[in-house]
Amino acid sequence: MLFPWVGQLEQVRLADIYVHYTDVQFSKGSFVNRVQIKTASGPCWMTVPLADLRFGQRIDQVRASDKRPWRDEHLALLADAYADAPHLDAMLDMVRGVYARDYAHLGALTTASLLALCRYFGLDRHCRFVDIGELGVSGTGSARVLEIVRSLGGTTYVTGHGGANYLDHAAFDRSGIEVEYMDYAKVPYPQLHGEFTSFVSALDLVANVGSRGGEYMRPRTISWKDFPTHD
Repeated sequence: MLFPWVGQLEQVRLADIYVHYTDVQFSKGSFVNRVQIKTASGPCWMTVPLADLRFGQRIDQVRASDKRPWRDEHLALLADAYADAPHLDAMLDMVRGVYARDYAHLGALTTASLLALCRYFGLDRHCRFVDIGELGVSGTGSARVLEIVRSLGGTTYVTGHGGANYLDHAAFDRSGIEVEYMDYAKVPYPQLHGEFTSFVSALDLVANVGSRGGEYMRPRTISWKDFPTHD
């Protein structure tokens, strides 16, 4: 995800190892190249335009388009939306730092945005980040995810809610690996522009709370056996 929401940072906080899974198919309309921010006129999408997108491309094959100055547009949008936020400068400095580099593909950009947030909140101190390309694990779908966890010596796999659509929970059980779904806390914090919402980029947390934002991350999980939509 591009500068992901607090829920994904909670997932990182729980993890001993976090795998950047960028060699899978890009899904148009997903959060890979876009994220919502909160503005005075309501939620607004902050989107990275894509160059020559073709159906079936993997995330690590999709490239950002530079036909328009989207980096400057994003910074201007953020500066306006968070003009009254106490930690505006820290948030903008983070985004400038990420956008100062060129990236070979969209996956590298989104990885950099996640890592910037993790470093800011100190989540990188106890979590090791691994790129899927380092593991050499083949296959697809649930079987591949299981093999990734096994290759890293994992005993618990923590996933977002989308995993309920394809994970073979029984296969994980047979391998002695627990599957835990995130039970997102969505703890309210001081926020501009009306009623609180958690479904915005964690840049919102940076701008409004600063480095104390970690106090509002209270990760918890629920076993797949108790998850409402399990098979």
